[in-house]
Amino acid sequence: MSRHQRSRRSSPRPRRLAAPPLRFFLPVTVLVSLLALLVLRGMVNNEVFHDERIAVSVDKGTVPRSVLQGGPIVDARGDKNDKPVSYTVPDKTIVLSFDDGPSAQWTPKILKVLAAEHVHADFFVTGSMATRNSALIRQIVAGGHEIGLHTFTHPDLALQSGTRLTWELGETQLALAGVAGIHTSLFRPPYSSTVDALDDWSWPVTKEVGSDGYLVAFIDKDTDDWKRPGVNAIVKAALPDLPGQGEMVLLHDAGGNRSQTLAALPVIINKLKSEGYTFKTVSEALGTGPANTRVTGYNLWAGKAFLWCTTLSVRLMPWLVALLAVVGVLVFVRFALMLVLSVIHVRRTRKPGFSWGDPVTEPVTVVVPAYNEQECITNTLLSLARSDHPIEVIVVDDGSTDDTAAIVEELGLPMVRLIRQPNCGKPTALNTGVAAASNELIVMMDGDTVFEPSTVRELVQPFGDPRIGAVAGNAKVGNRDTLIGAWQHIEYVMGFNLDRRMYDVLSCMPTIPGAVGGFRRTALEQVGGMSDETLAEDTDVTMALHRAGWKIVYAENARAWTEAPGTMSQLWSQRYRWSYGTMQAMWKHRHAVLERGPAGHFGRTGLPFVALFMVFTPLLAPAIDVAMVYGVAFVDPYKTLGAWFAVLALQGIFAWWSFHLDREKPWPLITLPVQQVVYRVLMYMVLLQSWITALTGGRLRWQKLRRTGEVGLDVTTGAKSS
Repeated sequence: MSRHQRSRRSSPRPRRLAAPPLRFFLPVTVLVSLLALLVLRGMVNNEVFHDERIAVSVDKGTVPRSVLQGGPIVDARGDKNDKPVSYTVPDKTIVLSFDDGPSAQWTPKILKVLAAEHVHADFFVTGSMATRNSALIRQIVAGGHEIGLHTFTHPDLALQSGTRLTWELGETQLALAGVAGIHTSLFRPPYSSTVDALDDWSWPVTKEVGSDGYLVAFIDKDTDDWKRPGVNAIVKAALPDLPGQGEMVLLHDAGGNRSQTLAALPVIINKLKSEGYTFKTVSEALGTGPANTRVTGYNLWAGKAFLWCTTLSVRLMPWLVALLAVVGVLVFVRFALMLVLSVIHVRRTRKPGFSWGDPVTEPVTVVVPAYNEQECITNTLLSLARSDHPIEVIVVDDGSTDDTAAIVEELGLPMVRLIRQPNCGKPTALNTGVAAASNELIVMMDGDTVFEPSTVRELVQPFGDPRIGAVAGNAKVGNRDTLIGAWQHIEYVMGFNLDRRMYDVLSCMPTIPGAVGGFRRTALEQVGGMSDETLAEDTDVTMALHRAGWKIVYAENARAWTEAPGTMSQLWSQRYRWSYGTMQAMWKHRHAVLERGPAGHFGRTGLPFVALFMVFTPLLAPAIDVAMVYGVAFVDPYKTLGAWFAVLALQGIFAWWSFHLDREKPWPLITLPVQQVVYRVLMYMVLLQSWITALTGGRLRWQKLRRTGEVGLDVTTGAKSS
């Protein structure tokens, strides 16, 4: 057993840091808040929890006879042992009540008639209408009228649970507190009529509402004005059956065309006034205290907060619809561009006789920055030893605390040179390697990556064109046998490498992967080498090379096999650093937009592409998933899921094409549906957290991922060579 093998077995496993508790909290909070606003908007528009079922029952065995034969106002408040009390409207008194409002179209006109006739009435409002027409609620209260509850979404409460009943009343009280600063003790159940219609289904609702402190107002006369039977029919239905008999009359100020109600209202008032009737509210008729009471403190501010949220949710929807349209267009534009430009790239680079220029045979320096890579460094160096191109290898040990340096020395490979330095970070380690290099052409790779024998040769052939300053290689996931590895494999093939074909054709490559990239030493020196000003040093230097006038291309046959993160926690850390570092690099090179020549081309082509397709679209794409959840839960699950599967099928076709171009077997694509649900959402959350970090001015330090060394030399044996 060798020294480094003993060390690898005996050395303690790296201590795993606990995941920050806010890692998921902030992005999840944003997404859940967006979904909550959508649900709230659906409630306000009576789209969510809408239930048009009406209970049908004839049994009345549980309803007290005194209630069935009593007046329209039922008081079931007090102890459960107390008998409910019914109240009738006094003689020569009329209570006009209006249900289902307020309506922006009809309620103001009805209020105008009532004001002209000096009549007060009761308005039993729904919470959804109250939040949409808050000024009308205040106008009703200011006019001396009385407000009662009619639930929030107008369901038949006989078919709902006690929790739903409490929620319907509580949300409507919140709405009233927010719009007018009041609560009410009056309630009228939807689809109710006279008390003799109470049955074994609706009576429990009345009792439960009474136990919550509400006075339940039924009716004496139903005008059926919602059926629009004609003005005369409405007037006739509103008149008392017996001379002088007091009554509560039901009318509607919302829910449809109320022109007949509006026309009948002054006729009803004038006719009853001529017969000596007076018009009062429920509280005035019973001689009790006011049903509407002012709220202060917590209840008032809770109501205002609720009203603010409902207003925001309603105003948010048009923007969300526009956002979804923009995201959808951008996604399909990206698909189309990647499809067309990838075909152009493949036809150009695979055309018989294609070459970048004269064959490049000069020696190459491979720089390997290494920090605690004892699990992987052996496979990395042994893969380089099989290279079919002349190379020297410089391993820069960046202050490793494990046996990385000792393993490099013990291997004793003649083309490998080890440089030790205190821990200064990856950019500094790369610069150290470049400074010590003996050759003009530099290849950079990670310490956890394995090259094929032809990788270096394929990577440096584009340097036959003197305009080319850097080359991006084809990074592949080596540990793809796990589910998370398969997902990253799909992402690498479908996203990263296909993207690079597109960027190559457009001459605006944004990133040379750290796992496999080639550079001219002259070009690197011109831009000052690798910078530590961002967390994405590879993206930073690529953008700097563009601005310096160098051309950057993609070499698809320069394959490198890297060890992808093996856990969701490690994946989060890596992608968080990548996305945040990309944002930093974009901001650093933002002035390229105003520059001329190659720098201006990159600034006006590359930077917008990166912003749209790597930052903006992925950041906004969660809105599509939130809308899908909303659609499945509250709108039309079949149509919503049908649309989602249609998009998934399109992505599947596109993914298959990507694998075909990259000469990969498509079997990992069977995990694509799960990837879209789990992995893609995780990437959204990472990007969202990166945005939050950027907007709040947070700092993110580079994090070392724990490696296992499972990507060995055997991963390259099955790869096809060109």
